[in-house]
Amino acid sequence: MFYKIAKKLDHQLAFEGVDAHCDIPCGIYDPHHALIGALTVIRMVDLINKLVEEHGSDGGQEFNNSMARYVVVKEEHAELTKNEIRVIWGDFIKEQHVNDYPQIHGLVHKIMQLGSKSRQTVDRETALALLEAVNEFSEIFWSIKGIKTKRVNSPYSVSEEMVIPVL
Repeated sequence: MFYKIAKKLDHQLAFEGVDAHCDIPCGIYDPHHALIGALTVIRMVDLINKLVEEHGSDGGQEFNNSMARYVVVKEEHAELTKNEIRVIWGDFIKEQHVNDYPQIHGLVHKIMQLGSKSRQTVDRETALALLEAVNEFSEIFWSIKGIKTKRVNSPYSVSEEMVIPVL
């Protein structure tokens, strides 16, 4: 009923149409969470490998507890990384951005694949490749916004390079 009334009012008063890129056009996007997710994947891979080094593959109850926790966190953060990139790509990236950065679709696809492979394996090289792909995406994202970036060593347990905006 409300819809019918609103439609009649709109027809009579001819309200100006508006468009938004999503349900709540906040305009706040940042690949930072994806970077933290990728760094966390690397950290969990390191912790898993260290755990196996120290205890072998059958280290008892403490080993099993720690291994389960590391794997869950690795999985969650690989998926978080994929989701953050997917949202920016789907909600923020427009046709003009694709024209300016034609590699963006392939890069997003690469991130999706590396995120999945990071979930499936305990391969540090794959996790590093995920971080590098997210760094490339971050450079493009900030360039679109007209903001310069720099690469710095992360201040976390994993000191790999991460792209940050120069504000």
